[in-house]
Amino acid sequence: MTPTLETKYVFTITAHIGNVTSAGDIGTGVRRIIPIVGGEVKGTINGKVLPFGADFQIIRPNELIELEAKYAFETDDGATVYVENKGLRFGPVDLLQKLKRGEPVDPKLIYFRTVPKFETGHEKYRWLMEHIFVASAARHADRVVIDVHQVM
Repeated sequence: MTPTLETKYVFTITAHIGNVTSAGDIGTGVRRIIPIVGGEVKGTINGKVLPFGADFQIIRPNELIELEAKYAFETDDGATVYVENKGLRFGPVDLLQKLKRGEPVDPKLIYFRTVPKFETGHEKYRWLMEHIFVASAARHADRVVIDVHQVM
């Protein structure tokens, strides 16, 4: 018998975002690049999202959005943690189009889940590289809020 999967909330990343750049329809969907311009980390780890990086998205014809964000945060005690966060956002087409226009949408109506991966050379935070994490996220006009959970 295998161990039961359980998750434990560890922290929330709030990534502030800039204006969307689109590379247009690339044949498999519309490529969008959304800069990450700062933010904060609160919970088991506290710190600030560094003002660089981006979310590289492909919006499929049915509005299924594949996301791949790459950025970093600095903990309150000075460690730098690189983040690579891949996921999916999907929901009713009219609500996803409202989100694209920057209009508010109830996050409970949108499926937005990710799998963040962390890298750091700081000994205190090596545990981030030794576990799998999953996250539930919400997109707002100027930020993305990501609740990160450790798979136990």
